[in-house]
Amino acid sequence: MSTIFAKIIRREVPADIVYEDDRVLVFKDINPRARVHLLIIPKKEIASMFEVKPEDKDLIAHMMLLLPQLAKAHGLEKGFKTQINTGEAGGQEVYHLHIHLLGN
Repeated sequence: MSTIFAKIIRREVPADIVYEDDRVLVFKDINPRARVHLLIIPKKEIASMFEVKPEDKDLIAHMMLLLPQLAKAHGLEKGFKTQINTGEAGGQEVYHLHIHLLGN
């Protein structure tokens, strides 16, 4: 896959990375819609939620469990919003699965 997110993972495109482990990369959105707007992406190339398979359940759980930790680390102790756009009709622009973490 050669999406902008795959290029960020490979460090071919710069990003303001705030967290990384062996399964995910988290960086600031370049067009933030809130004071905090992070993108959580798997390093595994999954185009969208339509492509998630049963063997991806641990990865998806890891991403979901990471959300509150990231939120707290960025001052969103009182709450935050998440968004996953899936497919063209769902507003997906980059076909690499990602979760938006937003909060003010």
